[in-house]
Amino acid sequence: MIVKLRNVLDKEVLKEIQKLKSEGKSIIATNGCFDVLHLGHLKCLQASKSLGDFLVVGLNSDSSVKMLKGDSRPINLEQDRKELLMGLKPVDAVIIFEELTASLFLEQIKPDIYTKGGDYSEEDIRNWPEYKTAHKLGCKIKLIDFVDGKSSTKIIDKL
Repeated sequence: MIVKLRNVLDKEVLKEIQKLKSEGKSIIATNGCFDVLHLGHLKCLQASKSLGDFLVVGLNSDSSVKMLKGDSRPINLEQDRKELLMGLKPVDAVIIFEELTASLFLEQIKPDIYTKGGDYSEEDIRNWPEYKTAHKLGCKIKLIDFVDGKSSTKIIDKL
């Protein structure tokens, strides 16, 4: 039985992932800012989880969101975003990372499958460091269908 890993240190998550892998379980990884949760996030997480046994979400830290999205972001603090993600059924664990890319996160997790939202194209992600890292690790990359009109930026702009 797989249990959600709430309020645990990243070392404990990594230890659990190693255990699950030794049992033949598949590890799925995705990442993002998840600043203002919306239906598109949920659908992406559900689709990601359907691909394997254990879904780990790499969550951009407050400082990395600010560097990626600008000084007015994030709207929600990293610990709040982490707790909200952990409250979603498909999510088994969340690891906050400081870097601008998810490469180090992927190297730590060594997932079987790495998913990204379909708002990116295959051409877009081929230039990303994460793409190269995923290939080096031998993990599959899957693009998840995008839910039109659903984005944190659009919600924030509307407000």
